[in-house]
Amino acid sequence: MLEFTSMSAILGARVGGIDLSQPLSSPNREHLLKALGRYGVLCFPSQSLSAQNLRDFSAQFGGLQKGLSGLNEPGFPEVSILSNIKKEGELIGLPDAGQDWHTDMSYNDTIGFVNVLYAIEVPRREGRALGDTLFANMHAAFTDLSEDLKNRLLHFTVTHDFNKFWEGMVNRPGSIRKPLTPEQRAKRPPSIHPLFLKHPLTHQSVLYCNPGYAMRINELSQKDSDQTLQQLFSHQLQTKYQYRHQWNEGDVLMWDHIGTLHNAIPDYLPHESRLIKRCQVMADQVFNADFLSLSHHQ
Repeated sequence: MLEFTSMSAILGARVGGIDLSQPLSSPNREHLLKALGRYGVLCFPSQSLSAQNLRDFSAQFGGLQKGLSGLNEPGFPEVSILSNIKKEGELIGLPDAGQDWHTDMSYNDTIGFVNVLYAIEVPRREGRALGDTLFANMHAAFTDLSEDLKNRLLHFTVTHDFNKFWEGMVNRPGSIRKPLTPEQRAKRPPSIHPLFLKHPLTHQSVLYCNPGYAMRINELSQKDSDQTLQQLFSHQLQTKYQYRHQWNEGDVLMWDHIGTLHNAIPDYLPHESRLIKRCQVMADQVFNADFLSLSHHQ
């Protein structure tokens, strides 16, 4: 039987009573969806998964995005490798993923629903885990906006661009990332989404913009858009909305992209090994009432 233990007042729950290497029952899938709506971030400790296990579990929540970097699990293009480990002098994974505030796949026409990350090696120094991930609650951020601002921006839209975040990572000191090729750029064109999005699990509005990918509020002049986005970014990143997750080996972390932002903390050195495998689940099914059986009796 699934057990949920809250990890903070703002976000996060630890999930017990489940082995993710086994097929997920329909009742457990429904419980997990409801918990995602409530907690935003779910941690499944002490898991032991193959790449196929990780892919199969993730695929029960929507289509899986394939990475652009080519640093994927052999034979599993949907399973990305995030790692600073080198083999024969070459990195086996993307070493600098997610090191700024963003929400994955907001740049797609079909936005992201959840990420599922499996920690195999966690960097440690003097017994303390490094490489924490920060999360911010966008349900709470929307709720706390002034009514005047909500009314003014109610039907506005935002352009999201994958290249904004990628270039930000390329330009970081010591980065080994290369600019996107024209072919890669063509696979990740900009997209437009509502600034205030109704969440499919909670049926409540969230603030759907993020510093990583949001380029412009389309209904405003460039100057007004820049000023308003900075106001929204400052608001949504207040400490009161944040939860900090400290990783352990065997953790599977599943989080809701629509209702949260996240930021990976790069406080470990090249010799402090980190190995995480990731699936990115698209929201190609989650807005479908047939997919969300729980929505009929919430």
